[in-house]
Amino acid sequence: MARGILATRRHPEDVWAWTWQVRGWLGLQKDGSQDPQRVPHLAFSRDQDAGTYAKGEQSRARPEAPRTSISQCLRNPPRDRRTAVSDYRTSVSAMAPKKPPCLPSLLLPLLTLLLPRADTRSFVVDRDNDRFLLDGVAFRYVSGSLHYFRVPRVLWADRLFKMRMSGLNAVQFYVPWNYHEPEPGVYNFHGSRDLIAFLNEAAIANLLVILRPGPYICAEWDMGGLPAWLLRKPKIHLRTSDPDFLAAVDSWFKVLLPKIHPWLYHNGGNIISIQVENEYGSYRACDFNYMRHLAGLFRAILGDEILLFTTDGPEGLKCGSLEGLYTTVDFGPADNMTKIFTLLRKYEPHGPLVNSEYYTGWLDYWGQNHSTRSVHSVTKGLENMLKLGASVNMYMFHGGTNFGYWNGADEKGRFLPITTSYDYDAPISEAGDPTPKLFALRDVISKFQEIPLGPLPPPSPKMMLGPLTLHLDGDLLAFLNYLCPQGPIYSILPMTFEAVKQDHGFVLYRTYLSNTVSEPTRFWVPNNGVHDRAYVMVDGVFHGVLERNMKHKLFLTGQVGAKLDVLLESMGRLSFGSNTSDFKGLIEPPVLGQTILTRWLMFPLKVDKLVKWWFPLQLLKRSHPQTPSGPTFYSTMFAILGSSGDTFLYLPGWTKGQVWINGFNLGRYWTKRGPQQTLYVPRPLLYPRGALNKITLLELENAPPQPQVQFLDRPILNSTLHRTYVYSLSAEVQSDPEPMQLSGH
Repeated sequence: MARGILATRRHPEDVWAWTWQVRGWLGLQKDGSQDPQRVPHLAFSRDQDAGTYAKGEQSRARPEAPRTSISQCLRNPPRDRRTAVSDYRTSVSAMAPKKPPCLPSLLLPLLTLLLPRADTRSFVVDRDNDRFLLDGVAFRYVSGSLHYFRVPRVLWADRLFKMRMSGLNAVQFYVPWNYHEPEPGVYNFHGSRDLIAFLNEAAIANLLVILRPGPYICAEWDMGGLPAWLLRKPKIHLRTSDPDFLAAVDSWFKVLLPKIHPWLYHNGGNIISIQVENEYGSYRACDFNYMRHLAGLFRAILGDEILLFTTDGPEGLKCGSLEGLYTTVDFGPADNMTKIFTLLRKYEPHGPLVNSEYYTGWLDYWGQNHSTRSVHSVTKGLENMLKLGASVNMYMFHGGTNFGYWNGADEKGRFLPITTSYDYDAPISEAGDPTPKLFALRDVISKFQEIPLGPLPPPSPKMMLGPLTLHLDGDLLAFLNYLCPQGPIYSILPMTFEAVKQDHGFVLYRTYLSNTVSEPTRFWVPNNGVHDRAYVMVDGVFHGVLERNMKHKLFLTGQVGAKLDVLLESMGRLSFGSNTSDFKGLIEPPVLGQTILTRWLMFPLKVDKLVKWWFPLQLLKRSHPQTPSGPTFYSTMFAILGSSGDTFLYLPGWTKGQVWINGFNLGRYWTKRGPQQTLYVPRPLLYPRGALNKITLLELENAPPQPQVQFLDRPILNSTLHRTYVYSLSAEVQSDPEPMQLSGH
């Protein structure tokens, strides 16, 4: 955090830098006593073993450190340095290695005079000189984005350490509301959702924090981070001063903001600035009362000292900026830097120039090419901004993965769901490996500020395994009693996911034919009413798929009383643009011929619970079809005979579905559509040698004749082998999907 950053500037002999580092070792409060909440925040020191923080071990709750004041040290000086270190490590044995809490008593009177008080800590805008000041000293941040919710917790430390060793002095990240409040008034800050643990890991890595708590975050995340349960009030106006929306926002922020208050920089933490909303100028509402309400709420809870800011693209500055909030902009390497910064000066005439999202790559959509941005263009743009004295955040520096159902979607002429991989062509790959882009950016940064000594850690070990043959467990309908143990919900017209309180995944809609349909008859849903994919079955026989924005035609036949099942899959809610009220399910009642179908049963399916807790089931004694189609479960067990490592699940011949490893939802695969062909499997998800691992697939359409999968030692992100720093790979030829223009974020 800041203490370490001050200690590693270009002039390490500076007495203030030195005394701040000592103060950091002691974890001192204003009264000279040790603060147990400060000790875990100690900065990473160059002479410590870098490998300590690169192992990716899971963060553990650390015991409270004993309070030791300077006066106590004077009265009871340590017998020697070794004794002090031993006593200290005993008292905080679960902590990472730190400096001893007491220095030789002869130095302590001097330190008492030299150590700055906590109330001198500040991060402010110097408008007279167009710069930031950190504790009164000119400061410029070179930051990178990493999303803790896209990285397994055990790997947080590894990714943050690599960012610091790349020359960054800050990390920027969002807080997704829907990740922490799954139901109104129910909050989750445990495990991979432990925000405070992530702040602590950032401090250990010696990184300041630029926090973006929303409430809307975009981030290509489901519904832009807004909880789907907001849509249980169908007429709610999101991201406005609608009383229903503001009440929910206020309730959430009254839980979140007090948690981060101790971590503000002036309180001794590492958060130097906080963003209000996110790219609000790109939203149709342009509701300044809403933005003023948010700013007032932040000030009321966090105080006046913390720097609050906004971020918008150049076209969004008019509605996104607000007096009292520092205005920043976002743009990529291909944009006109001079023109955009000139426009920014109309809204923020004085102070440092800031690009809060400098795009190192771009997101991927299913059915489009894998997006990349050249090393040359990214490094050149960064260098040009740094020459102007700008502060820059690189979005993304490490992208991570949209595990489970968390990916978002865009609508640009048609519905475009975002892939499971969020590699983003970032400097650190999805698997956490350094790329050529990282080394080139590190070279640029080193021209403008000191970077940590030492090499970057090498790529993580990778593993290959297989092919493995999967076994047919049964079609989804056979498990319906276990997938929906509470039973269905009845309604004359179909209900949305939100109405039946299903935020993600799948809902099965069922009705029965009231008349015999002997001739093939068109089955369709008017007004683009399929959100997002519908898998249609009659008496258990799969007939095909209806898809949002696609003019598919299905023709059905059936006897009176035949069972019509429509499995609806949510492919992720819209995360950007003017419409974030993206309801899921059958938005309109389906039509068969000229007949509107009514009398529906809705089954909200708990697929993840079935996979995690109830498989394998020895309850189904039935014959399996020779060529199964439609939603079907497959699984197999496998052991790792050698050393384990990160790996990439390859599913050749499979169509579309969901994958679980040892009950953990890896996310969606869509081999048939691409571009992504593999799913990243972090090593911590796999059991080591001697234990059996289980892989489960829910194939939604058609499995290959030989239902096999493989684990590769490299990803395939564009139907070709992805090039990295350590591999030189040949491409596999496959026709490219239709290209699209990349604009907006």
